[in-house]
Amino acid sequence: MLNDKKVNADPATLALLALAHVAGDEALGPRFLALSGLDADGLRARAADPEVLAAVLDFLSQNEADLVDCAAGIGVKPEALAAAAAALNPSFDGNF
Repeated sequence: MLNDKKVNADPATLALLALAHVAGDEALGPRFLALSGLDADGLRARAADPEVLAAVLDFLSQNEADLVDCAAGIGVKPEALAAAAAALNPSFDGNF
């Protein structure tokens, strides 16, 4: 957690922070791995891959509570994660 500090980060950095949040959560981490088809080693190897980063944000977008919790956990508004998703995946429609 970034202790309520405002985070002004590029989309990839926000997605990496979201990935760290997901990976560190005992419920979200295994669920993301199962849905993505990655294992822990594969996720580590591809953590900076824009497709993986976009997938993390898309994963969070599927459940508003998860998105809001992640945003709070990394010290940003949910809208910042939406903007990061749109920047990483231009076909993203902006709806969470």
